[in-house]
Amino acid sequence: MSNRSDTDDTNDGDSETPVSVGMLGYRFMGYAHANALARLPMFFPDAPAISREVLIGQDEAALDAAADRLGFSRTATDWEAVIDEVDVLYNLGPNHLHAEPSISALEAGTNVFCEKPLAPTVEAADRMRAAARDSEAIAACGFNYRFVPAIRYARGLIEAGELGEIRHVRGQYLQDGWVDPEVPWSWRLSEELAGSGALGDLGAHTIDLVRYLLGGRVGGIERVSGHLATFVEERPVDGGDESNDTTDTDGDSAGTETRSVTVDDAYSAQLAFASGAMGTVEASRFATGHKNDHTIAVHGSTGSLKFSLERLNELEVLREGNRGYETISVTDEGDPYMEAWWPPGHVIGWEHTFVHENSEFLSAVAGGNEFRPSFEDGYEVQRVLDAIARSDERGEWVPIE
Repeated sequence: MSNRSDTDDTNDGDSETPVSVGMLGYRFMGYAHANALARLPMFFPDAPAISREVLIGQDEAALDAAADRLGFSRTATDWEAVIDEVDVLYNLGPNHLHAEPSISALEAGTNVFCEKPLAPTVEAADRMRAAARDSEAIAACGFNYRFVPAIRYARGLIEAGELGEIRHVRGQYLQDGWVDPEVPWSWRLSEELAGSGALGDLGAHTIDLVRYLLGGRVGGIERVSGHLATFVEERPVDGGDESNDTTDTDGDSAGTETRSVTVDDAYSAQLAFASGAMGTVEASRFATGHKNDHTIAVHGSTGSLKFSLERLNELEVLREGNRGYETISVTDEGDPYMEAWWPPGHVIGWEHTFVHENSEFLSAVAGGNEFRPSFEDGYEVQRVLDAIARSDERGEWVPIE
């Protein structure tokens, strides 16, 4: 463990005791959440003051460099040694590291924010939600797309009955980052480390948005029919991949090593809801030409709506009596979260969803209030993901268990 100069995110004259944060993981999600923590005092002054206390990882040199950039006071290579020293543990590590640190933190009374999917398996997710139930600490699951203003606006329309009886929901999450078979292997391609591929990495977001948007209007998802596919079955090993020592490699020692891909590259599924409504969802890492295209559409008896992450400040809405969709710019001061940002019409971006998410979560921690999405929400998503995978294995519709 190494110590650095203290970094408190406080407002001038703010005398409250900061919420101390420990963060496990410092790559993609580490940057997203550290950026959000740094933005909070400027744009959400009512959020509690925080102290970026300790950054946790394995590579000490990389850890020190990351702590400098992300603003953490010290570093640690052993999460067990520090989880009871902070108020909040952000678990942003690979999926196979979600369960044990999170459970241990909750047992120590430390609040936990764990990125999605909650765990690689439904069994591990069940253990995590049980630990959350037994703890007085708050346990949050990181589904940041719930905090897009346009998604909040859409949920309000659905709850108010603007779309009538919900008949159908369609969601897709398309990326093309793995199209090239020479893209190196990573832990995300290992069933042991990740649990699943596009299904868990991308599909978890879609399933959570379906649950969040539709709420109780269609009942729960009762059964699913799923199909998974893997297009490239092995990939070259990158010597710089920190996860390369976790599984066996094939090939020779002349730079031609490859490693098996043991997860799906794409999935699709049909959903049957208790109300009789139906859903169609899919995700792919092989959708050539799509960089981060997450869309969702809801169709009701009197109206419809459509959302695309690539135009996240907009919502397309079809209202009863209109012949076509209208595009609503969800940037007005009265729209969800927007009073914190810029004048109407000045758009926000993907990174702002994490600011909203962290503001809500840390306020819940400071006030001892409930936070959603919770570990229970993460577990319910995991049940659906598990059922989709079982359906693919069996080649038939399966109930949610």
